[in-house]
Amino acid sequence: TPKTSKAAPKLQRRSVKLTHPDRLYWPDQGVTKEGLADYYAEVWRYASPYIVGRALALVRCPNGISGEQFFQKHAWKGLNPNIVLVHDPKDPPDERLISINDLDGLIGLVQSAALEIHPWGSMVSDWERPDTIIMDLDPGEDVSWEAVIEAAVETRDRLKNAGLVPFIKTSGGKGLHVVAPLKPKAEWPAVKAFTKAIADSMAADSPNRYVSTITKSKRRGKILVDYLRNQRGATAVAPYSTRARPGAAVSMPLAWDELGPGIGPAYFTVENTPTRLASLSSDPWQDFRAAAAPIEDRANRRKKAA
Repeated sequence: TPKTSKAAPKLQRRSVKLTHPDRLYWPDQGVTKEGLADYYAEVWRYASPYIVGRALALVRCPNGISGEQFFQKHAWKGLNPNIVLVHDPKDPPDERLISINDLDGLIGLVQSAALEIHPWGSMVSDWERPDTIIMDLDPGEDVSWEAVIEAAVETRDRLKNAGLVPFIKTSGGKGLHVVAPLKPKAEWPAVKAFTKAIADSMAADSPNRYVSTITKSKRRGKILVDYLRNQRGATAVAPYSTRARPGAAVSMPLAWDELGPGIGPAYFTVENTPTRLASLSSDPWQDFRAAAAPIEDRANRRKKAA
């Protein structure tokens, strides 16, 4: 659990040797491979609970954000030895996914030009029962930031009404992520159905504001309430992960009362995040795992009411 200290996070020692440490990953910001490794060492004690022990998908950019980008879920030859290979029981026997157990594993991913980290919503110790749900609020064209914030608050209230404790983070892209910890009891199909029901109800109640299906023709002026992160094998960008986009933005956990016009979806970056962490009186997500609740109780209440 992250500590609640006003001091900046203690810089973790890393032992992974980087090749080409001066390679520019974000040229406009001057962020190099070594700069990214230093960033992750700085945020590790906050970020590790959301990354360790999970299968990870990656966005890799060997020549930085201006070069080729590819999404990678399976292991490849020449992986740093600090990166852990794990087997999804539903994959062929010879296929392996990627996971990490410590900071050196994460720095090994940096060495491999992983500029985005996308964890599963379940642990590798319990593949079929997710412990996290995420509602990705993705604005279409001509949607104000205030409208995205309103959508996050509405999503929060609906999750609260279902007995969950929602948290909020910027996406580092255009939107917001409403995230709730689960007690890992329900399996993937039930969790997907639960989140779909919330997204569909928001779209049904406010059809001029929200859609719950990915159809570009219907997106302009509306917010996609994307629940599809909550299905087996799907992933979403991790708290504190960088984004493989101009600006070197990161996905930043916030307190709900921090939502406002002054903090946009890509406000926090590799450059200003250490300053934010140094100024925090407490980690806004410090109670994330302790707040976990099951979703079955809600389903059971519905059955009883029927």
